[in-house]
Amino acid sequence: MLMDFDLAGTVYTASTWILPVLIAITFHEAAHGFVAWQLGDDTAYQQGRVTFNPLRHVDMWGTIIVPGLLLLSPAPFLFGWAKPVPVAFHRLRRPRSGMVKVAAAGPAINLALAFVSALLINVASIFPEQFAFWLTLNLEHSVLINLLLAVFNMLPLPPLDGGRVAVGLLPKFLALPLARLDRYGLLIVIGGVFLLPMLGDAIGVDLNVFYWLIWRPIQMILPFFWALGGVG
Repeated sequence: MLMDFDLAGTVYTASTWILPVLIAITFHEAAHGFVAWQLGDDTAYQQGRVTFNPLRHVDMWGTIIVPGLLLLSPAPFLFGWAKPVPVAFHRLRRPRSGMVKVAAAGPAINLALAFVSALLINVASIFPEQFAFWLTLNLEHSVLINLLLAVFNMLPLPPLDGGRVAVGLLPKFLALPLARLDRYGLLIVIGGVFLLPMLGDAIGVDLNVFYWLIWRPIQMILPFFWALGGVG
């Protein structure tokens, strides 16, 4: 009976995360493709990536397996990724400023989703109690997931969105060296998120970069969103 209870609890918990995650990554990637399409590059549109169909954006490892394992483990954070939307920046009408707009579109839509999710918490109580509780958890998790995606992706390191924005805004003598990090960016991120904390634990030093750069900013802005949703 204990095993059945744990399994039921795990399935219930997963059901309150899956929909927020799928919506967050779908809107994020579709926003990149849509803005690129509007600014002159239809690569993503031609490949069917300007869509709200999550199956077009899901990466088996990054969207399902890795986040699922972290969710079921005692890991203090959630990490994952979707299939990158293909953008030919040279095809944009104004490549440099267009790159900034395309890159910023993903985090911007995540902030908008967090805002809307927080507001919807206020109306969840109109539904029957059990469904209202489940819906509230979904909306609260939507706020967290979307803020996580927005803050994480705005780190100024290519190929993250913040890196693209920085490359587009910085003077060329600074932008070019930063742009060259594109091929190593994800390795640097993974090393910072996973390896540095492990090294810190081994030597007794706090090297939790994820906490400093991502979770701390989220903690600073979360009270605003909880206030919108009436969450204590």
